[in-house]
This record gives sequence, structure tokens and C-alpha cells, in this order.
Amino acid sequence: MVKRIKEIQLFLSHADYSLAVRRMLDVCLDCGDSNLLHNAIKWSKTYHTHLKVHNEGLPDNFFSDADALLQKLQSFEMLGILSPRMLMNVEHISKQYSWSSFSLKPISLQIKTGDILGIVGENGNGKTTLLRCLSGELALDSGSIAYATITNPDYYNIKGNVAFIPQRIPKWHGLLKDNLHFSASLVGITGAKNELMVNFMLERLNLTNYAHLTWSKISSGYRTRFEIARVLLQQPSLLVLDEPLANLDINAQQTILTDLRYLAKSVYHPMGIILSSQQLHEVEKIADNVLLIKQGSCLFRTSDNAEITTSAAIEIETNATRDTIINILGEANIRIQYNGGFYTITSSGFNAHYMVSRLLNNEVPITYFRDITNSTKRFF
Repeated sequence: MVKRIKEIQLFLSHADYSLAVRRMLDVCLDCGDSNLLHNAIKWSKTYHTHLKVHNEGLPDNFFSDADALLQKLQSFEMLGILSPRMLMNVEHISKQYSWSSFSLKPISLQIKTGDILGIVGENGNGKTTLLRCLSGELALDSGSIAYATITNPDYYNIKGNVAFIPQRIPKWHGLLKDNLHFSASLVGITGAKNELMVNFMLERLNLTNYAHLTWSKISSGYRTRFEIARVLLQQPSLLVLDEPLANLDINAQQTILTDLRYLAKSVYHPMGIILSSQQLHEVEKIADNVLLIKQGSCLFRTSDNAEITTSAAIEIETNATRDTIINILGEANIRIQYNGGFYTITSSGFNAHYMVSRLLNNEVPITYFRDITNSTKRFF
């Protein structure tokens, strides 16, 4: 608990108020005290209301109320420790469509509570097919999926434990908040707890200002947030998201990814998360393991790093010519590829730091650099 309190204090001291608010909500939820959570929700509303009206500064009571919450948190000496448990064991699953030449080749994977698994690859290479197989949306042609939390894995039991959010969110009717109340009631959350948990989810995903709006009055990005809130209220053991970043702006993408990391490791309700995306770097920052899918096959996974450690790889943007780079690093020492304004340079003899330093020392102007030695980007 001390570590979490210091984390929130650090966010506050560095003016990372949005992150401080979200983490305060998380920690108060994990404590399991309804009064504490109610106060945290009230504090969060103060923050969002002030931003909406004033868009600058924060009232003094924001900080005094934060101190009061942190003081109360100190009385909770220890929160439960997340002990990862197996959720899904996938053995050599495959899928062939009768109306298409595309096929998903045999893929195996495991996921535990607290894990985030990223599925990356270009469009049309099988990411959605794999996710639909994992979530019980598609029948398998071969292989098996063992759901550790499901005794009788029929379609309805799988749907009750594995939440699948497609890229195109299904249209819903009525008010956003009413839909969340209904979703919580489906799993037996009623009365005061229903109200508390819906208010928590509205604040946690910054939906309070949209609570009384309908489908047609909110953007596609906030529809994605709503759908995440809706399924989280039903407490699935595994959350599967197909391209959740597609409808979000850059800032919202970072927020959602950070939130997914915290939500997966929640003490109140830990879960596994599987998400697909074309945003390689963003997913790799928060995923415990990343699978690269190409033409229906698992081409590479970050946990199998034997090949990737045999050579270093960098991606740079520069107006220098290919010949200039080759002359500096030596043709025998590197492989160089130019694609879309970026050079990808791999070397079994030089590490990333050496290659960049050598180029800079020879006055090569580099406007962008990324070490992709341990990234799936090098396989694109």
C-alpha cells in the first residue's frame, strides 16, 4: 500500500493529475471499502467538473481532499497480492474459411490473470480471426482451448467469462448510464452497489459528462470507452479487444493502454487481456508478450527471443543517402532497408547504441530514432 500511495503522491507533485485521479480510483476500489470509493469518486468528479468549466488550475480543496484520501488509505496496511493463475491454454488451433483461400495456421498460447497479450500484424492477416476463435465466436477446425475458469465451456459459459469487444461497436439504445446500470444488474450487482460501481466506471473511463447521452450523440472513441466500461462491470476473467485504438486520438490511445495495464492487475478483479492492433510500439510498451501474425501464421512472439538477440536493429529518419550510411557503418557490417521515409538497419556486429553514435559522430542528421532490436517492427 505504501508503494501505491507514494505513486499517487508522485503523480500529484509532477502535475500528472489525470493519472493521479485514475490511480486513486483504482486503489480505493481494491481496498473494498464503499465509503472510501464513494469519496474517491466525488474527488474525481471535482477534478473533471473543474476542467470542463475552467480548463486551468485546480481549487485548493482538490489537494486537501487528495491528502485526506491518502491518509485514509494508510489505514489499509496491505492489499491482496495478485497471484497469477492460468486462464486460457491454447493448443495448435486453426481455422479455414470455406469461401476463402485464407486460413489461420496452428497457433498455441497461454494467458494468466494480470497478463496482457498483444496481437499485431497488418490488416487481413488473421488477427480478428484469432481473437474470435479465442472468445468462442468461431468454431475451431483443429486444436483445443482450455478455459481454466469454465467447468462446462459451452457458448454461453464462454460468453459469460470472456468478453469480446469488436472494432465496430454494436449500436445500443437509450441513455449511456442506463445501459451501464443494466449491464451491472445482469451479473447480480443491484441497489446501492450498482449505483456505486456505475459511478466508478463512469469516472474511471471519463464518461460522466456523457452519461445522459445516446449512441448518436457520442463519438466512436467514446463508444469504445463505453463498451469497455459495460463489459468491465460484468467482471469477465478475460477481456479480448479487436483494434481498440483504431477510433482513438493519440492522447486517448496512451490513456487507454495505461488503463488496461492497471485494470489487468487490479486486486479487486484481476483479469487477462488480449488486444490486437497495428500500433506496434504502443502495444509493445504495455504487453507482456506480443505475437506477430502474418498471412495467418504466428511469425514471431517476443517470448521466443532466440533469433532476435543474434542481431541489433534500429529505425531512423534522416535525409542522408543510403550510400552515406553504408560508407559510415560499412557494407559488410549491416543490412539496410528503406521504407516510407525510414531506414531500417540491422547488424550482427554492432549494437544499436554504437550504430546511432557512429552516425551522429559523422554528422548524419537524425530526426527520429528507435531501437527495434526487441520489437516485432523489424519483421515488417
